[in-house]
Amino acid sequence: MTVIIGIVCIVLFSVMFMQFKTIEETDITSIENMRETELRAAISEWKTKYEETAKKLETNQKSIKEYQEKIEKNEKATNLIDKDLKESEMLLGKTNVYGEGVVITITDNSEYKVSYSDLLDLVNELKYAGAEAISINDVRIINMTEISQPNSILMRDDVRISSPYVIKAIGNQTYLSSTLSLKDTGFIDKYTAVGMNVKLETSKNVQILKYNGEMDTNYMMEGEAE
Repeated sequence: MTVIIGIVCIVLFSVMFMQFKTIEETDITSIENMRETELRAAISEWKTKYEETAKKLETNQKSIKEYQEKIEKNEKATNLIDKDLKESEMLLGKTNVYGEGVVITITDNSEYKVSYSDLLDLVNELKYAGAEAISINDVRIINMTEISQPNSILMRDDVRISSPYVIKAIGNQTYLSSTLSLKDTGFIDKYTAVGMNVKLETSKNVQILKYNGEMDTNYMMEGEAE
């Protein structure tokens, strides 16, 4: 599109330049030798040509402006699509992300061994508190992530994780930490009371890696049900 517009502009301005040049190169001596009536007629003819050229220039300028506006609209649309795509990939967990948030470290000890249900409880509490991205031992948590425990804690694609469990969450660090630290009902208070070893830290730069597994859907279909 840009190349085409460039060629159009060159052709239009070339035509106008030739017309103006023709007017400028008129023989001055012949003008001086003209009769008054002939001179008036010539001036009228030149004026008409000038006005026609000026109108063509104005028309061409409008066309160029329209082309430029179309290019800008296309660029804006492209930028908007790119922005939406990036935001979608971030929300799906397909990109590395960073931001303020919290880091919780849970460690097995002689009094308490962490189970998959403990981690699920923590993930749900973080989501409830507004976490925008969560990972456990650098494994990104997405909507389809499963956490189970046949023998040891197992996550997606047969990824096994073990103590210490480092849970990262990006979101409002004040709200996240306050929710986890609620008296009696918050995760930290509930689980430290039964012997779990929990450490909570806030950070302005929590880094969470992208989800590397496959995102297969077997039952969802695009569109509306018939």
